[in-house]
Order: sequence, then structure tokens, then C-alpha cells
Amino acid sequence: MELLQVKNVKKVYNTRLGGQQFTALKDVSFEVSKGEFVAIMGASGSGKTTLLNIIASLDKATGGDVFLEGRSLKSIKDREISAFRRHNLGFVFQDFNLLDTFSVKDNILLPLVLSNTNIKEMESRLNPLAERLGLTKLLNKFPYEVSGGEKQRTAMARAVITNPKLILADEPTGALDSKASVKVLNMFEELHKNGQTLLMVTHSSMAASFASRVLFIKDGELFSQLYRGDDTNKVFFDKIVSNLSILSDGGVDIG
Repeated sequence: MELLQVKNVKKVYNTRLGGQQFTALKDVSFEVSKGEFVAIMGASGSGKTTLLNIIASLDKATGGDVFLEGRSLKSIKDREISAFRRHNLGFVFQDFNLLDTFSVKDNILLPLVLSNTNIKEMESRLNPLAERLGLTKLLNKFPYEVSGGEKQRTAMARAVITNPKLILADEPTGALDSKASVKVLNMFEELHKNGQTLLMVTHSSMAASFASRVLFIKDGELFSQLYRGDDTNKVFFDKIVSNLSILSDGGVDIG
């Protein structure tokens, strides 16, 4: 069984006055295997972030369904949804979503605190993770005292510390310079090699070239996909750029 199954997902929004409807997603279906690193690309307004929000259970589909390890998201009651996210999903966002009044350490540990994890277990998870992500010397600093790349690595540590089944990343390099972006993507690649399943929305062809597969969304529909196979990052990057040019007819920023 696939880890993630997206089946015939449709999303329709009503305008404020209720006179018109906008269809953001049209019958989108795909699967993600355990341990896979998948990127989703498309123009602004193509539906990719809407799709990610539905998979994250932050939004509800108008039609179709999403399954995580065979469990329908529709079957989860509203009062249980926050706990479901904490136990199964990790999140990495473009704007980091860190709490400025919390230290780097406390930001990383927050999901474990919310899950009532004991202190000994929290420390046993934190120390090797901080070492791996180069955060050990920053644990007592606050988000406003560290760089953008360090903030994103903190967000990654917070996402990983719960041992989630799936990490969802929304433009994780969008607020970073090229050097910091490569460091973050190398860490995503390491997580992938260690068996973590990742799903990333990105405008950046460079970021997508680190994935094992890229899905292309156009006008709310799954347009095409590319598999990395044995390609190097450079070869896969060139294929992604070529596919985007077909997708957009020259109208999409390919990063």
C-alpha cells in the first residue's frame, strides 16, 4: 500500500457574493510511496498550494479524498485533526512559522510538548537531531538572532522531531539566498536517503531537482510528471526546465 493516496480530489471555491464559483482543483489523483521525495510545481494559481493544504488537512476537498496509510482524511473528526497532524505530519513553510518568544530549542520541542512527551525522551531526540542539522550551538538563541537558513533548519528539526510519516514543505527555499537554499536542500536530500517521505511545493527548478519525482500542475489538473531515475541534479534540472517551458508556453517563472 502507498503511504499517500490522492484520489479524484476536487476543490471549488465560492465567491463572497456566492454568484460565481472558482475550481482550484479538478479530479487530481496520484500516489506517493514510503520514502519517496516528490516535488509539485506549477504557475501561481495552478492549485498546488491548495492541494498541499488539503493533504495537510488544513483545508477540505469538495470532492474526492486523501488517504494516509489507508486512512481517509474525511474520517477524522474535527476535534481529532490537530492531534492527527502532530502525530503524522511535519511542516516546513517559506516563512518558517517560528515563535520569536521561544528559543530555537523550544521551537523544535514544541510539537513534543503539545503531545505530552516526557523530558527525557525529548532530550534524547533533540540532541542528535540538532547535531545533524548544525543547530547545537544555536539552541539557546532566539529566531531573531539567527539567519534565514538557520531558521529554516530549525523549522526542519521541528518537523522531523516527531518522526512523522510525511513531511510537507511549502516553498521551503523561497525566503533564502542561493547558498542557504542549497544547504537546506542537501538536508532534505539526506532525510530522503534516510527513508523520510517528503512532499514539497516549489517554484524553483533547482529545488525540484533534488526530488526523486516532480508532478506538474496546470489549471488545477495534473499535467505531467518526471522521474529522476539515475539522473544527476544538473540533468534532472534541465529536464524540469524543459518540461516547464512546455507547461507554460513561456508564461511561468521557472526559478
